[in-house]
Order: sequence, then C-alpha cells, then structure tokens
Amino acid sequence: MRSVPGAGPGASSGAEASTINRVRRVLAIKPFRRLWGVTYLCSVADWLNILALTGLATKLTNNYFAQNFAFVGVVLTGLAPGLLFAPVGGLLADRFDRRKVMVVADLLRCGFLLSIAFVSAPWWLLVGNFLVGSAASMWIPSKEAAVPNLLRRPDQVETANQLGMVMTYGLAVVTAAGANAILTGINTNFLHVPGEDTSLRIAKLVVVITALLYLASAILIATRIPELSLRNVHALPEQKVKQADEEKLGVGTMIADGFRFIRSTPLVRGLLVGAFGAFAAGGAVIGSAKPYSSSLGAGDSAFSLLVLAVFVGLASGMAVAPKLSRRLPHDRLFGVSIIAAGLSLALVALSPHLSVSLVTVVLVGFWAGTAFLTGVTIIGSRVEDAIRGRINAIYQLMMKLVLFGTTVTVPVLVGVVAKRTVNVWGSPVTIDGTRPIMLAGAAIALVAGLFAYRQMDDKRTEPILADLRNALRRTPRRVNGFLIAVEGTTAINTAIQAVNLADWMRGGTRPVVVAADPALDDQRLTALVSGASLTGARAQALAAAAVRADIVERHVQPALDAGSVVVMERFVDSPLAHLSAVAGLDSDELEGLADWATGRLRPDLTVLLDSAPNGAPRDKSATMNDQWRVQHLLTEMAAADPDRYVVIDADGSDAEVAARIRTALRAVFVGRLAALAPMADAPPVAYPETTGEPATDRPATLPLDLDDPLPTSEEPRVEAK
Repeated sequence: MRSVPGAGPGASSGAEASTINRVRRVLAIKPFRRLWGVTYLCSVADWLNILALTGLATKLTNNYFAQNFAFVGVVLTGLAPGLLFAPVGGLLADRFDRRKVMVVADLLRCGFLLSIAFVSAPWWLLVGNFLVGSAASMWIPSKEAAVPNLLRRPDQVETANQLGMVMTYGLAVVTAAGANAILTGINTNFLHVPGEDTSLRIAKLVVVITALLYLASAILIATRIPELSLRNVHALPEQKVKQADEEKLGVGTMIADGFRFIRSTPLVRGLLVGAFGAFAAGGAVIGSAKPYSSSLGAGDSAFSLLVLAVFVGLASGMAVAPKLSRRLPHDRLFGVSIIAAGLSLALVALSPHLSVSLVTVVLVGFWAGTAFLTGVTIIGSRVEDAIRGRINAIYQLMMKLVLFGTTVTVPVLVGVVAKRTVNVWGSPVTIDGTRPIMLAGAAIALVAGLFAYRQMDDKRTEPILADLRNALRRTPRRVNGFLIAVEGTTAINTAIQAVNLADWMRGGTRPVVVAADPALDDQRLTALVSGASLTGARAQALAAAAVRADIVERHVQPALDAGSVVVMERFVDSPLAHLSAVAGLDSDELEGLADWATGRLRPDLTVLLDSAPNGAPRDKSATMNDQWRVQHLLTEMAAADPDRYVVIDADGSDAEVAARIRTALRAVFVGRLAALAPMADAPPVAYPETTGEPATDRPATLPLDLDDPLPTSEEPRVEAK
C-alpha cells in the first residue's frame, strides 16, 4: 500500500472548499444575509449621494469656479467627519446597542438629505453633507463590530468581509452609477422638457431617492435584524477588556482604554502600523498617478489603464486572500502582503514602459487588497467584542486620514522636483517627482510591513521562508497545527496511549486537543450502519468515510488551523489496513476514499504501536490471524515512509509503552519542532493493563468498531512472522 506524504494542503476539505461553497455557508445565515442586503442599500445610497449632491451643487450655482469645485467639495465634506468623529463612532459601537446606533444614524442621514433637497442652498448642501458623513461615522463601526456576532464560527469572518467588499465596491457602484445615469438622463433622453427648473427638480429627486434608501435601511435594521444587538457570541480566551467593566467607565476613560489596549497588544499595534504604511503607499500612488502616466509617454489613455489595473489587482487580491490565509496564517500574511506591496511599488517607480507599469501596478493592487481584507478579518476574528468597535473605527480613520493627507501633499511634492529625460535601453524616460515619491512610499511600506510582521508573528516553529514556499506550492503542506496519530491493531489499547501522549504534550508551548477515533465517533456510525441495514464491507467503509469527513471538518481541522497539537487514535492507517487485509477491499480504492473524506489530511507524525498479537484464545484463532494481517500491513506502511512514522514496541505495561513513546518523541522534537517538546513529564494516566485480548475498556469508543472482522468473499492467507 502506498503512503501519502505528510500533510495535505492546509489539509482539509474545508481548507480546499471552493469560494462558492464558503459563500453559500455564510449566506445561509439569515441575519447576515439580511445585513448584507442592508449593506447593499446603504452602499448604493453612499455612492448615489456623491453623484446626486455633485449634480445638485452644479444646478444651485451659476459660478463657473464653484461648479468645478462641486465634486471636490462634496467629497471633502463627506470625508471630513470620518477624520474627526470616527473614534466617537467606535465608542458608541462599544458602549450602546449597535442596532439602535445604526437605526439612529440611518434616520439622521435620511433627514439631512431631505433637508438639503428642500432648502436648496449651496452652503447648506455642504453643511448637510458634513452631517450625513458624521452619521455615517456612527453607522460603520457598529456594523463592522456586529458582523462577527451574526456568524456561526469565527473562521467565517473572512468570507463575510469579502462579501461586504464585493457589495460595497462592486455591485453598489454599478447600481448607483446606472441609477444616476437613468434618473438624470430622463429629461435629456426621454422628456425633453426645456428649462433649468426641470434639471434642478430631477437633481432634487435623486437626492430624495437617496434619502429614502437610508430610511429603508433603518426600517429593515429595526424590524428584521434584532441579532445586531448580540454581544460576545464568539468569546475569545484571555479577554483583556471585559464588558462588565466597560459599562462602569466614562467616555474619556473608554477612549484612553482603547489606546492603552493598542499599546499593550502587539497584534493590534502591528496591524495599525502596517495599515499606516499600506495606506501611505496607496496615497502616494493616487496622488502621483496622473503625472506618472504622462511620464510614460503613452498618451491620455495610460491614466485610465493604470486606474483599471489598480482595481483589477484589488479585486484579485480580495478574491485570493482567503485561499492564501489557509496556507499562511493571517498574522503573517498581513505583514508579508504589505512588504510585497512595497516591493511592487518600487518596481512601478523604476518601470521604463507602460506594459511593465501595468503588470507592477496590478501587483500593488493585489497585495494591497490582500492586506486590507486580512486586516479587517483580524479585527473581526481576533479582537474582543468589547473593544472591536473602537479598533474598527481607528482602522477606518487611519485609512481616511492617511489617504487624505497623502493625496493632498503628494502633488505639491511632485511639483517641487524638476523633470529630466534619460535614455533606458534606447528609449527616452521622463523622470519627474512621481518616481521619487513612489520610492519613498515603497520604503515606508517596507518598514511598516517589517514592523507589522515582527509584532504580529507568534513565533511559530515554521520559518517564514518555509511558510512562503508552502503558500506558493500547488499542494501546500499544513503549517499551522501538528497532527499526531496513534495507530495499532485492536489488540493494542491505542486510546490509552493517545491520552497519555496528549497529557505529556501539554507541557509544551502549544494547546493540545485529543480527538476520538473518527471511525468510532459517538453513535452516529452505529445509527448510520444499522438504520440503513448496511451489512457489506463496501457500504460500511462508505459510512465510516462519511463520519470521518464530518469529524475532520468540524473538529480536527479547526484545531489545526488554530495552531493546536491534535492527538488522534487510529486516524486513517489502521482502518485502511483492516479493511484491506480482513475485508479484502482494494487498498488503492480505500486510500482514495480516505483522501477524499479527509481532504488528503495526513498526520505530521504517526506513532505505530507494534506488538505481536499473541495470547488470543484458541477459539479465536481467526481473530488472531486478522490481527497478524493488519499488523503486517501497518509495518509495511511504516517501512515505506520512515520519516513520518515512529515505531514503538508495544509489549509490556501501559506505563512502559508510554515511556518508550516519550523517549522516541524527544528525539523527533528537535530543531524547528523544539517548541513542541514538553518542558516536564506528566504522569501517565492509569488504566487497566492490556492483554492480548482486544481492548474493551477504551475511553471514548463506541459500540461499533470497524476493526471487528467484516464479511469477506475470500480469506487472504498471510503467514505470521
């Protein structure tokens, strides 16, 4: 029987699940699905608000300069509240009922927009838009902080964020632009009513429709999503901020407590510093994009192509980030993405031709999208609910503040540097202030990315270069957790040794999880086999594969993804050997079935308990022969892959066998695996000593044991050694 080398790709069916399946699981959650719909309404309203108010501003004044300033004025007055009041929004999200905060914010946005339409004064348009932005600063932190509490598992936060960004920056943009084009084009293309009053009324109508979208959002949140009020659904261990204490604190103390949390938490500190570098690099690109495109000598279309390349890269990065995070942990992926974005930006600055620039700009967008989605996911899944609103608000504030500052200052800095032309490979290249600015942005991103990586990395035993190679492999290895399987025949009490091994491993630096034999999981397999009257060997093998797939996806893989050491009794090898030797089933077919059921998950280390199955009573000679066949195949599997197996002499008492296992594993846990080795020994668990009989007192076993003899058409003959 061939052996599958250690570790499947992050290696579970869940890790390799398609994007469609992950999206379906998240959208199957009714409260999140409704919030996703509300996000669509509000995002359409947000984009439509910019377009509508810009159109209305040009209709309310005849001054040519003021008309040209309309778009910039609308954008700035909408952005400014986020710079001023974002921490207040985070404070409200942590202190009050988030659903009520969102309802009030939507009602305020609706009211302010209606007042803009009815007052019809240019000065009030800007003031009202500022107030609308202030209400948005309350709505966004509450919504972002509430999302993780609507999900079934913390690992769904990434997919939820992915869906939110697709809705906000994809479908909503298209819908808003299309709706604005249809509404404002009614008079031009259909009615043809002359006069400026008609255009003004249509502009006001668009503003009113935008206000009604916010009103619809408030009604839906108030009546259809009561789950937004939930708190601490997925409580994290070792919380640094407890909700009971938060309620006693004043506003100033809560704000100070939020910044104290940032200073004392390396994960969050690294996240914010890394985000600063990423946003600074992004601002450098945005502020210098137009003059940079001119320096390439590719005409006016170069700017449009570069903008398209950035958005293609952003969308690709957000789409691929979940797959990368299953091969590279989030805390490492975030810093690596920022470093990669900085290196890509340096290539953009040095690019001599538009074709090279387009490729490198796509890379900048790709890594920036990966970093942004990863950062939001870390906040949603790794930050305590009691302070999540403030961290989200600071994250959003930093993005707006840095982008705003760099977008304003970069054009000034670009204008300071005089242009010059140099020849690169015979082609003239214009060197202006854009390239030094981009190089400076790349340097900031590199420094911030390195700082973020050093702060956020939890000092895993796997080196970062090995992590990166693994992420780029077509079939990557698992790098987060460590799976140890204890294999043997039913004549050996593998369950006792699995428990003893887990107790000993708890003296190391990793959390340890003991997983029951998946072939014996609770009463599900018994009910499945007996309820469906499955008597054939193939049918029972399929039933066992179904149970094995379920326990791997629900229990084993999440523990491995969290970085735990998982100790499992008779994971795959023993059942495969038993069904092949005793039931006469084809070994390759069985292995293919096991690969499919477990997502090609294989142990990083297999402890094989080797003992001659002697001592069985004469009237059970057939059972003893079965044990010989199974043990023979297990030893063949170990010989075929010696790097993954540790063969232990299982003759003697349970305490003696446990001592041999510990001695052998101490030799294995050296070098990069040294962190797994326990600091001190734990006493072995006392169970009744095993005999040559099949064990009947195993912990966590079920009535149906797949190692019991199954019906065969022909008994294969294997001579005992």
